[in-house]
Amino acid sequence: MSVGFAARQLLQLGFTANALRPLRSGRAAIPAFVGGWLTSELSPHLAGLTAVDVATHLGRTDRLDRADVIGIAAAGLNLAGFVRLFAGGRQAAAEIEHALVEALGPDYRSAIVRAPRPDDEHAALTALAMPFRMHDVDVVARRRLAYAPGGRRFELDVFHHRDTPSNAPVLLQIHGGAWVLGTKDTQAIPLMLHMAARGWVCVSVNYPLSPRNRWPEHLVAVKRAMQWIQEHGAEYGADPSFVAVTGGSAGGHLAAMMALTADDKSLQPGFEDVDTAVQACVPHYGVYDFTAESGTRSSAYRLESLLRPYVMATDARYPEDYRAASPLYRITPEAPPFLIVHGTNDTLVPIGEARAFVDRLRSASEQPVAYAEISGAQHAFDIFPSVRSAGVLRGVARFLEWTHDTREARLTTSPQR
Repeated sequence: MSVGFAARQLLQLGFTANALRPLRSGRAAIPAFVGGWLTSELSPHLAGLTAVDVATHLGRTDRLDRADVIGIAAAGLNLAGFVRLFAGGRQAAAEIEHALVEALGPDYRSAIVRAPRPDDEHAALTALAMPFRMHDVDVVARRRLAYAPGGRRFELDVFHHRDTPSNAPVLLQIHGGAWVLGTKDTQAIPLMLHMAARGWVCVSVNYPLSPRNRWPEHLVAVKRAMQWIQEHGAEYGADPSFVAVTGGSAGGHLAAMMALTADDKSLQPGFEDVDTAVQACVPHYGVYDFTAESGTRSSAYRLESLLRPYVMATDARYPEDYRAASPLYRITPEAPPFLIVHGTNDTLVPIGEARAFVDRLRSASEQPVAYAEISGAQHAFDIFPSVRSAGVLRGVARFLEWTHDTREARLTTSPQR
């Protein structure tokens, strides 16, 4: 019994240490992500379970042995780690606010017309207590709508307020999963529910996956979804003239490519006349470099273990075709406003890649580029509600509202847009 208690606490201590200081080598990146992600975002829940485990064990133990002492010491270190992780998560709201003020100005909030929901704070606390119960009574979801022939990989979901809005801005969400897995049903649900409850129309898309489908079929499909929004969005209350795009990881890559390739008609075979431009882009922990020229070890590992064998076409030329698939090399002055969000503890997509993209985008774009570096955040930190993701979500919402409400003013100062 004592050995089991000590083993549990020591195992958790390994996860806690990894959440605070994750392993970053190429082969260790995935296990470091899995352990660190859940431990970081569920630290309050794990603290409660640890306290219960200690109390239960002590209540059943008449005399402490060596294993008990080791287990109690490990539990104490775990609790200290959870407190540190929780405190780090609470910084996210201030970090994204700092990024917005830096890029948009100290009075940017005065341009936002839509007021926060009156029950935002209560709803946030409820979501944090039950993070896997993602639901909003004010939001209606229309599921499995086909945007092109081809089955489930060409379907989308639409989220809108139960009182169907009119002329609502659109948020297009693109799921991640390394271009080889993932689905629209499991990612960015908190953000879509939040924005739909605020009156936006949110569209979450599937797209064909590798290795059966090779680049650029993923991006072509998402542009097909944009065509669907242009043709059918108004049926759900959407204003197709304003579409913001977001996504995480591979979805962040596709979101950035959507924002930077509106003028590339080769990516719209058979529907070249459709306007696929987006008015704002919010990639989360996105992939921006397909060539590994940003100099990070993880980017080089991704190139050889994933992109060459599974994602890129077998006849793709290096580096030309790989650069053409990289947001880092598709930047133009006409890029829309960006909010780039990335965690400092991301082991799957190194933060150096995001910094390189931000630097190059800021040097070229005529629109605001906000960059929120979220301390202690792992990859996929926003999949379910947590203290960290709740703070980031509300910052993203403010950015989206700002881009929508200032669009006309920005157009008058950027004639080419």
